Formats: sequence, C-alpha cells, structure tokens
Amino acid sequence: MGCIIAAHPGVKLQSRGDAFVTLARAIVGQQISTKAADAVWRRFCSACETTPKGILRRRATTLRRCGLSDRKVEYIRDLAAHFVSGRIDPTRFDEQSDEDIIAELIDIRGVGRWTAEMFLIFNLLRPDVLPLDDLGLLKGVSVHYLDGVPMVGREGRARVTQLAEAWVPWRSVATWYLWRSLDPVPVTY
Repeated sequence: MGCIIAAHPGVKLQSRGDAFVTLARAIVGQQISTKAADAVWRRFCSACETTPKGILRRRATTLRRCGLSDRKVEYIRDLAAHFVSGRIDPTRFDEQSDEDIIAELIDIRGVGRWTAEMFLIFNLLRPDVLPLDDLGLLKGVSVHYLDGVPMVGREGRARVTQLAEAWVPWRSVATWYLWRSLDPVPVTY
C-alpha cells in the first residue's frame, strides 16, 4: 500500500459537503461509466436546482431528458422526499455509527449498501469503510496483492476482508488509493 500511496502524492479525499448532492450523484452513477455519469450529472445540474425541493418541483420528463432512466428518476425523487420530510436528517449523522447510517440510507429506494458506503467515504469522510461490493476495490486488490487473481464471490470478498485487516482503521483511504492506482483521475461523488 505504501508504494501505491507514494505514487499519488499531493491529492487527498475531499468531501463535497452536501449530503443530498452526494447521494443523488451516486444514484446517477449507478451501473454506468464514470464518463457517462459525469455527462448525465452535468445535464441534470443544468436542468434543475440540485436540492431536494428543486428536484421535487421538476417534472419527471425533465429529469429523464437529462439521461436518467425512469427508475433513477423515481429513486432521486424518493431521495428528495426523504430529505424534505426530515426522514433523512444529515445533522444526526455525526452521532451515528457507520452501520446505523447504512441502515437508514438503504430504506431509500435506489440506495443499497454500496451507495451508502460511497456516501460514508465521500461525504462523511469516514476513515474505515471497506466497500466489498465495489468492483474497483476488488480489481485493485487483485492487481496489487494477488497477481491478478480475480476476486469473485464470497471467497474473493473473504480474501479482501482478510487482507484489509492490515489497513484498519484506514480502509476507506486504502480503497481510495487502490481506485487511484487503476484510474489516476480522483473518484468523487
């Protein structure tokens, strides 16, 4: 890990600060390339105010024209409704454990464990998150630690978990550097 970190000096993980924007951007980026997600996000930001109330004021057709699928429009609108109603209150996150926050977020349609973990890493800057469903993490471990042996299924995740014990309490940081080793453009949400 030391060699990977040394190869990427002067850059660090930074929070966007806005809980809603981080989660909305993560939903936009689900199951599409980073390049495609960035393009959709730019159109999305041009089409509407990226606040919960701003999203709810827009028609679904407006959001779809940004490149969002019907399902992602539903997910982002549900996310916005959770924020507007107060069911999601970012001011409580500082007092909550990672697992409590994950449990709260996965109640939102379209937010699964991976999205919640990305939120913990990129918005709350929680230092010890290990997103075992992240393909970049699994590939990074495969390339740098296991001579390219693919990390698949439960066995692969178990191997990554065991290897990552050496990174506690900085598994988020290690994950971020593994991502950087695969793509020098910093990952953000």
